[in-house]
Amino acid sequence: MTKIINRITQKIIIEDQNLNIKKLLEKAAEQGISLQYALLEGSNLKGADLRGADLEGANLRGANLRGADLEFANLYGANLKGADLRGVNLAGADLCGADLFTAKINQDQLIDLVKAQGLEIINEKENG
Repeated sequence: MTKIINRITQKIIIEDQNLNIKKLLEKAAEQGISLQYALLEGSNLKGADLRGADLEGANLRGANLRGADLEFANLYGANLKGADLRGVNLAGADLCGADLFTAKINQDQLIDLVKAQGLEIINEKENG
């Protein structure tokens, strides 16, 4: 049996070892269910469709998000240390306060993220 919500603490609890966490999170995001402060450390979310997901403060440390769609997702204050973000669609995602230390990310994605924050990339070699 799968226990999803503890009504006293309002925390999401998953007690089924066979449950596909990726499918559960995709369904939650699709239905607008908050995933704030979810403990997803080390989860395999490769290719997950989490467009618009509310993952504020979520612990995604070391998670495999390779190729996932996080367009317009709320990742405010999320822990993404060591997460694999290569090929992830982060267009319009809120990454304010997110910890990306040691996250794996493509160079093109990094440039897009910097530009999305209104920052400018300066090449010191070109500017002497």
